Amino acid sequence: MHILCLGGGPAGLYFALLMKLQNPAHQITVVERNRPFDTFGWGVVLSDQTLGNLRAADPVSAQLIGDAFNHWDDIEVFFKGRSVRSGGHGFCGIGRKRLLNILQDRCMALGVDLVFETDVQDDQAIAARYAADLVVASDGLNSRIRNRYADTFKPDVELRACRFVWLGTRKTFDAFTFAFERTEHGWFAAHAYKFDADTSTFIVETPEAVWKAHGLDQMSQEDGIAFCERLFAKYLDGNPLMNNATHVRGSAIWIRFPRVVCERWVHREDIGNKQVPIVLMGDAAHTAHFSIGSGTKLALEDAIELTNCFAQHRSTDAALQAYEALRSVEVLKIQNAARNSTEWFENVDRYSGLEAEQFFYSLLTRSQRISHENLRVRDAKWLQGYEQWLAGGKPVLPMLTPLKARELLLKNRIVVSPMATYSAVDGLVQDFHLVHLGARALGGAGLVFVEMTAPCAEGRITPGCPGLWNAVQMQGFKRIVDFVHASGQGAKIGLQLGHSGPKGSTQVGWEAADEPLPTGNWPLLAASAVAYGPNNQTPQAMTRADMDRVKAEFVQSTRYAAEAGFDWLELHCAHGYLLSSFITPLTNQRTDEYGGSLDNRCRYPLEVFAAMRAVWPAHLPMSVRISAHDWAPGGNTADDAIHIARLFKAAGCDFIDVSSGQTTRAAKPVYGRMYQTPFADRIRNEVGIRTIAVGAISEADHINSIIAAGRADLCAIARPHLADPAWTLHEAAKLQSRQVDWPLPYLSGRDQLYRELQKQTASTGPALK
Repeated sequence: MHILCLGGGPAGLYFALLMKLQNPAHQITVVERNRPFDTFGWGVVLSDQTLGNLRAADPVSAQLIGDAFNHWDDIEVFFKGRSVRSGGHGFCGIGRKRLLNILQDRCMALGVDLVFETDVQDDQAIAARYAADLVVASDGLNSRIRNRYADTFKPDVELRACRFVWLGTRKTFDAFTFAFERTEHGWFAAHAYKFDADTSTFIVETPEAVWKAHGLDQMSQEDGIAFCERLFAKYLDGNPLMNNATHVRGSAIWIRFPRVVCERWVHREDIGNKQVPIVLMGDAAHTAHFSIGSGTKLALEDAIELTNCFAQHRSTDAALQAYEALRSVEVLKIQNAARNSTEWFENVDRYSGLEAEQFFYSLLTRSQRISHENLRVRDAKWLQGYEQWLAGGKPVLPMLTPLKARELLLKNRIVVSPMATYSAVDGLVQDFHLVHLGARALGGAGLVFVEMTAPCAEGRITPGCPGLWNAVQMQGFKRIVDFVHASGQGAKIGLQLGHSGPKGSTQVGWEAADEPLPTGNWPLLAASAVAYGPNNQTPQAMTRADMDRVKAEFVQSTRYAAEAGFDWLELHCAHGYLLSSFITPLTNQRTDEYGGSLDNRCRYPLEVFAAMRAVWPAHLPMSVRISAHDWAPGGNTADDAIHIARLFKAAGCDFIDVSSGQTTRAAKPVYGRMYQTPFADRIRNEVGIRTIAVGAISEADHINSIIAAGRADLCAIARPHLADPAWTLHEAAKLQSRQVDWPLPYLSGRDQLYRELQKQTASTGPALK
């Protein structure tokens, strides 16, 4: 093949040398606009795992790169006058220039043609000149080729919220160092790491509003760098900050990180009487924020994957199809992690109320790729010390730390999420519910929720859903509550009250979910006359009389719940049900005081909550489940969720149960592991209200990470509890060997530790607070 790589960065060079190794008969040319020893930026970081991938692909270049690396294990964070440090993280730093020179030398040794100081304006013309059979667009972040064929590649470029500048210094850091400094306008963060014997990268970033408030947008390069030197002087030991982007004018050295995502990676063009594929690689195809250090990693691994695809497939088209399919998925995983990391640094102020110990843990796990047990592998001694700090005594798994809500003490942080079972008869719970809920109460969870229960017959989702509108139903629930309380396992039981609204009168879940009943449908109510789907009946927009009646029904159900002995009450204001239909603008089209602004749309749900809170025992907690994002154009977003949470907090809500979506059939959620947890994190740490995280949380490791980082206070687990009623006990047992001081009574269910904690009325540490 005649292969032309446009762009001589890590992606283009590494692909060229790997393909030349695969078949020396390939004619490969790399065209680069800069000189061989030009580069902008300082050091790059690779993990030990990435180095392993390089060794497998080409041991020779991997050895040269490894010999030039500075390796370190520690991460150190400076925050609010304190420092916290842990080890075992396994990073390597190398100068970008040194990395490029190694790859250039290796290419030349293998017979790859390197053409420097050639700025390609027309990729088709140069492809024709070299009779290219394949063009690799490795021309970087501002790829001309990606932009030229944007109709094919469909790039999505999003500029992130912070400004950052990439500098260097002669101060050599012995750990990957994060330093945070607060000014009168906000927070600045420095990312620093050594990449050769006498030089470190020193990246400074801050939200754009803070950057502008300090006038950095109006400063010269020299003045802006001098500002950073003064701000971070205590970490530089008198060493100046250096800039190697002097070709950039003024404050333009401060940039906003562009997140690049492409829908397609391969374009085909008729060049020289043949179809020539043009394939994206490296930053031309995707970017990942520097805070997880994956830009160079992704570029090198793109090159490895495409080379492997050519080895495994006979045709170029098949190889490129496989490359796009495989790498787009892997890159998406990294980009999701990078998004989480980026947002963490964009919102340092959100976490500024944390103590240094928890701030450090939150930073380490910010991407959701590094978990609690992964940290134990890295630095067990540090993690055990952190668990001890968090528990306020002996080290305990974060998920097993107790929590006090009003006067209620939960023995741990695990909640059995409300899950519809469609097994009630005329709203009355059956023996099935006793066994189902009782088994899970015996299984070790701190709190077990009954599925969404209707305050009236018309408020059920399906004919199989439970209700609490009469004394017989109350007695049915009391039987279950009494069993849970008498079991001796210390579990608490909660009730979730909700009215189905426009999503009512539908078939049970194993039939046609969300679709109307074949016969026997009942009339529906909603904020506005907006049907949930094309087959669902159009609900009646609630009148004031309807609102008063339904509110009274919620109040009566609340009284029944208290009489039945429930420990916790939750109001369902999510997922497109009645109260949710008021909150989301997608279904609330009212023109009265209950429509329009978000405050108005929340008015009726707040009325219902306040009326329930007034009759619910003052010593017991209440939570509200919300959809933190509608995942649809014109719907509520995470910003709106913050305001919604503030309104409910002011009304006396103790916890926000943070779900998302299901308010419209047009929703397109971005799914992934713990995908809703960032909403819970933001609400908890911005609003100052405790939260319940829910959604794709399936491992104890997930829960430990969420609780330890302060992203939520409780974790609601659904499907795993369906498969295993004793999920909590089994997961705890798996981790027992890693907790030297963890008490065995947690496994037996005769929970002495819990009993001791019950006797304590005062908080003994961050866990109880």
